[in-house]
Amino acid sequence: MERTSVRWTGLNHLALITDDMETTTRFWHGVLDAPLVATIGNETFRHYFFDVGHGATVAFFEYHGHPVNRFAKPAGVPDARAVQFDHVSLNLPDEDSLLALRQRLMNHGCDVTDVVDHGLMRSVYFTDPNGIALEASWWTHDPTGQLPEPDEARYGDPSPVPAARELLEVGAIGDVPSTRLVDEPTGDVYQLGGGSNP
Repeated sequence: MERTSVRWTGLNHLALITDDMETTTRFWHGVLDAPLVATIGNETFRHYFFDVGHGATVAFFEYHGHPVNRFAKPAGVPDARAVQFDHVSLNLPDEDSLLALRQRLMNHGCDVTDVVDHGLMRSVYFTDPNGIALEASWWTHDPTGQLPEPDEARYGDPSPVPAARELLEVGAIGDVPSTRLVDEPTGDVYQLGGGSNP
């Protein structure tokens, strides 16, 4: 079997789940200063990407009509409930690297998808032995490090949340949420916020 190195360039995106993309956008862009650099959306879901530097993003899915069983817990404290996590996407520099990884996975007897063209990135999907959904991606049009601009290539949600519209129309998000630390696991996450800060 041919031994070739995989040209990883870091984390492309960590995909998390929210049932409130509006507040999520105001927090990640407005509070954490992680710019909203791209959106994908259709009648069944939204997928928003927040730039955390070096080509990496934290991304959130919001599924229309599928509420999330929300809870909060302190970091490092085990809890029997599943964490609201979707998949990890690792970054690759180009199409050749993506195709080489896909072939490498097949050579090792691993199931892997065909290349999926998302417009702003191309990806393959596979699973690790623990059942963790993994993706390898390369930015075809890297949105990270760019100022927000309303262009179709980067902002593809046809019905963006008000925070995203505000950002694209005004260039900033005004009203942002605050959060509180938790001492023990709780399902009462709606009580964590202390209101909004203009």
